[in-house]
Amino acid sequence: MPIQFQLGDQVAAIDEDIQGIVVGLGKSVTIETGEGFEMDFEAHELVAQPPQFGELASNTDDQMAQSKIWSKPTKKTVVKTSRKTLPIMEVDLHIEKLVKNTKTYSNFDMLNIQMDEAKRQLEWALNQRKQRIVFIHGVGEGVLKAELETLFRRYDGIKFYPADTRQYGMGAIEVYRLQNTN
Repeated sequence: MPIQFQLGDQVAAIDEDIQGIVVGLGKSVTIETGEGFEMDFEAHELVAQPPQFGELASNTDDQMAQSKIWSKPTKKTVVKTSRKTLPIMEVDLHIEKLVKNTKTYSNFDMLNIQMDEAKRQLEWALNQRKQRIVFIHGVGEGVLKAELETLFRRYDGIKFYPADTRQYGMGAIEVYRLQNTN
């Protein structure tokens, strides 16, 4: 027997740490999370959640029967953001932007300066909850790019990929901080 949900039902995803209220029914079930994000799931991927303790205590039997325990969500405007519309923090790792005179540094020293700056900026951005960071490494032999990828792999809760080539060319990596990675 297929699982039936109604608008306003409180649900949780079975395989993910996501909870919300049913705001749309169709081929899939649309839920709105507590953070205001709308997500689509198949009905078999969700399970109904009991109301919060305070909600049960404050409702009378007549009110619960009328509302079927679940309160209807108030209609609010939800702005759906895509990855492309989130503000971007840019970090330019060209060595000329980081030191005044590159002639006094070896290639190894310059790479270390660039990597220290990348790690410092990444740590700051993650602490400030920045969603998107673009590291501009430039096009060269690929050493800095490979080192950046190695650095990014050490962090949980982020993913990275080549940045928009129309805007940055082939010399940039975009880091995206994932939501709710606890």
